[in-house]
Amino acid sequence: MGCEYLTKIECVIIMSLKRYLADAALETWGGNMMFYFGSFGRTARLCAVLSCLVLSFLLFESLPAGAVTINEYAIPTAGSGPAGITAGPDGNLWFTENSGNKIGRITTSGAITEYALPAADSTPIGITAGPDGNLWFAEDSGNRVGKITTGGTITEYALPEALSEPYGITAGPDGNLWFAETKGNRIGKITTSGAITEYTPTVDSLPMFITAGPDGNLWFTENGGNRVGKITTAGVITEYTLPAFGIPEGITAGPDGSLWFAEPQISKIGKITTAGVLTEYTIPTLGGYPLGITAGPDGNLWFTEGFGNKIGRITTAGLITEYTIPTAVNQPYGITAGPDGNIWFTEQSGKIGQLVLAGPTAAAVPTMTEWGMIIFILSAGTGSVCYLRRQRRES
Repeated sequence: MGCEYLTKIECVIIMSLKRYLADAALETWGGNMMFYFGSFGRTARLCAVLSCLVLSFLLFESLPAGAVTINEYAIPTAGSGPAGITAGPDGNLWFTENSGNKIGRITTSGAITEYALPAADSTPIGITAGPDGNLWFAEDSGNRVGKITTGGTITEYALPEALSEPYGITAGPDGNLWFAETKGNRIGKITTSGAITEYTPTVDSLPMFITAGPDGNLWFTENGGNRVGKITTAGVITEYTLPAFGIPEGITAGPDGSLWFAEPQISKIGKITTAGVLTEYTIPTLGGYPLGITAGPDGNLWFTEGFGNKIGRITTAGLITEYTIPTAVNQPYGITAGPDGNIWFTEQSGKIGQLVLAGPTAAAVPTMTEWGMIIFILSAGTGSVCYLRRQRRES
């Protein structure tokens, strides 16, 4: 069916939308629109036009962000195996070298400085900025929590129990540092002066990563228990079991007031509200294996894909975009938002990556074709309303 059965303004909207739908791999549906529109009565056609208007905005909303640039900086120490990364109070990024047994610092221009840990084979993992202006990190094999000043002075604190294997660490709302002890199966708290207190979740939970939540509590992932846990600053623990065996790892507070976490085993990104309501979103890349996750300056969440060799972005509505790292087999791991407004991440192949956002907020920028479609949709919708109202008055 052609345009002879439709108003000219309706033809414009359908043909424009059809062209856009073809770009969106929905050409068959778009081709059938002409027939369906022509068979509608005026009222139904008006509803359909308005529905197309809504559809166009939904499709536009799902457009991927503008192009990004990924830079990579090689760490001087070969085989360093960088893991955790965080933004420091000095305007630089600080990271752990799990295999290199060092703490690294990288400026936003890519200059790297390394600081060796006092004891060998400490295997530092998580790192965070502390309320005292220092960087605090967990030593997995060293069984210690360490701190390093921005000038490079290192202090270490041994945990009360042997073989606890501290992993993730974060600054708490109470002015202390909180960390997860994977093998020790505890959540630890350390004051800036070094006093340690420990709390125990369910047996064999294997807590891994931890973050401060918007509700004044600490939230952590249980790699062995397949749960997300919450602990108050007084030490009261609540646990939430995940729907599937996702083996959660990285966790962060999102801009929407929820906690977002990575589920590598099932290649999903999970979200849990502070009330405990769970939602999961599947990553497009099969076997992408998400690990680290952070809130970005653009209002989205960003995550690493260890096996997919990609950096992913997920909106708070669950729309996912992926960006491939230029060099192959890098095993991206930790990720954080940098002081320069970009996303920084570690590559266990021995590099630090920087994903430069397209524009201040990495907003989706329509192409000329997409702008034309949007303008046509708006004009056609308004024109059809006016036409139908005029026809009603004349009749």
